[in-house]
Amino acid sequence: MSSLTHKVEPGSTISLSDYAPRYDGEVKRKDAEAELETLTTELDELQELLYGAGTHSLLVVMQGMDTSGKDSTVRTVFGKVSPLGSYVAPFKVPTEEELAHDFLWRVHKVTPRKGQIGIFNRSHYEDVLVVRVHGYVPEKVWKARYQQINDFERLLADSGTIILKFFLNISREEQEERLREREQEIEKAWKLSAGDWRERELWDKYMVAYDDALGKCSTKHAPWHIVPADRKWFRNYAVASTIVETLRGYKDTWMEKLEKIGEGAKAELEAYRAGDGT
Repeated sequence: MSSLTHKVEPGSTISLSDYAPRYDGEVKRKDAEAELETLTTELDELQELLYGAGTHSLLVVMQGMDTSGKDSTVRTVFGKVSPLGSYVAPFKVPTEEELAHDFLWRVHKVTPRKGQIGIFNRSHYEDVLVVRVHGYVPEKVWKARYQQINDFERLLADSGTIILKFFLNISREEQEERLREREQEIEKAWKLSAGDWRERELWDKYMVAYDDALGKCSTKHAPWHIVPADRKWFRNYAVASTIVETLRGYKDTWMEKLEKIGEGAKAELEAYRAGDGT
């Protein structure tokens, strides 16, 4: 797998303080941006194969602190992908109906069907992050959710879902700079929120919560990738590279399935023509 991200090993204990948010892999920006164009074109082609074969789905999970670039990464990386075979599911504060069910109820119903790419902007991990930091549920409840999440993702993987999870690792200093930029730029003013600054006061608690979530819920079938996110161009390049590199491993399988589908369609057409006499 690409060295542009850090793939968290299953069962490992991590500390996000060990990973540099400004890491750039010694890649030059102009080279990364040129390669990103190639990668996003290839991703569009791979998505078409995924859709046509109908044997797998792709679930991409985006997590990160405010201003880490979840929205921007999705727009950039998936900008060329057909909207007919992809969608974004954002996760906000749970509704009364959602709170009346188990915490995975609202998540499971929006997972991608075979042939689709589903992108989660925030996700079920909010239920071991926000709820932990703010004490919305007892410790024994959120602790039990790590294994429940692993079991849930195992079910998805066993059903043909390819799962990639990205933590956009932004520094506290970069976050402050981006928050202040929102106050100065008219086109970003709509994003202004005092809540972002209040959440920022809980930074250290969030880092501890992320350390546990990433370490306890990175598995072979649903790995977490820590993405250096201070440099936006590198963040986008690293995410796109990791997704494309993963999907390339399925390309031959999808091509074989499409070939069989094509042969069957041709045989049906030939039988139709023979019977119709045209």
